[in-house]
Amino acid sequence: MKLLLVSPYHGGSHQAWGDGYSHMSSHEIESLTLPARFWKWRMHGAAVTLTRRFMERRLEPDLILATDMLDLTTFLSLTRSATNNTPIVLYMHENQLTYPLPADKSTGPMRRQLGERDQHYAFINYASMLAANEVWFNSSYHLESFFAALPNFLRHFPEYNELGSVRRLRKKSLVMPVGIDFGRLDMGRDGKTISQTERQNPLILWNQRWEYDKNPDTFFAALDVLAREAIPFRVAICGQQFGRQPPAFESGINHLGERVHHAGFADPLTYARLLWESDVVVSTAHHEFFGIGILEAIYANSFPVLPARLSYPELIPVEYHETCLYDDFQGLVNILRMALLNSDESRRAAAALSAAMARYDWSNIAPLYDAQVETLIA
Repeated sequence: MKLLLVSPYHGGSHQAWGDGYSHMSSHEIESLTLPARFWKWRMHGAAVTLTRRFMERRLEPDLILATDMLDLTTFLSLTRSATNNTPIVLYMHENQLTYPLPADKSTGPMRRQLGERDQHYAFINYASMLAANEVWFNSSYHLESFFAALPNFLRHFPEYNELGSVRRLRKKSLVMPVGIDFGRLDMGRDGKTISQTERQNPLILWNQRWEYDKNPDTFFAALDVLAREAIPFRVAICGQQFGRQPPAFESGINHLGERVHHAGFADPLTYARLLWESDVVVSTAHHEFFGIGILEAIYANSFPVLPARLSYPELIPVEYHETCLYDDFQGLVNILRMALLNSDESRRAAAALSAAMARYDWSNIAPLYDAQVETLIA
């Protein structure tokens, strides 16, 4: 079968997801993509550009798999002569209804709206979901939080707010986790360049975006507590960076001083090495719809210290919730302290959790996608 991937914001995790499925699927997959920049314009204009390319290439897919950054209604209206009978799956990496906004209204994605959510982008997501045959969410948390917020969003409008559509959308929505190419990380198993002195100090890893929604203030505050207790540790801080960064990064890195093993961009080999060198991976996020970076670190035998909310409880096996998941700041500090001071115990847990991550490898996820696609094409 021929599938068409339509990805208007094709970079980072979106590109890794698309490339991973294309490589591991039993079906033939072609792609229509645009670079990952100018996200608002992508949600407005990408449908027009990608329609032109679709028609120029005379594509005839058996199914279209589009991402949430596409205005699917516009794309389908402009391609109706060719896509009228084509099944459509919309994959929700994120959504513009429940994505959190920063407390500082002068920063973040809605700074031009003075911190107020621009409802038009949420409506594009909503209308695109209506137009799709199926909607796939990357986690149960993402699905449930979206549908919890959707009725109030529709009530925001003055009349004909179509509350009955919520049930119809929920009925055609399901959870299809992101697949991860864990094998590409194995290049970091060897070639470590750590001195004997450094090896005695556990390495804590931050491998998330340098943005407000990942809550770096709490991360650095917890490390400050441990440093004042004279607990030995080092820290590696990597992850995507975009323009202006929260001031917590500069001040936190400067404050930690010689404890900082790495700070800044990490090329693929360096990143893989940091994963395998790390003993503990931490999230303090206010927002996470899935958590690829955390799963990559767990695969590489890092002990996870994560909030007991968002998508994390469904990623971590239930028997490790009490060990790895915290409810508040003190809980974060307590689990971090335990992981650093009881290395044998945390290493045993990390090894068991690493084995559990196999379920997210593309070798297991791609067949799930393929089977679901086949039910729509049949």
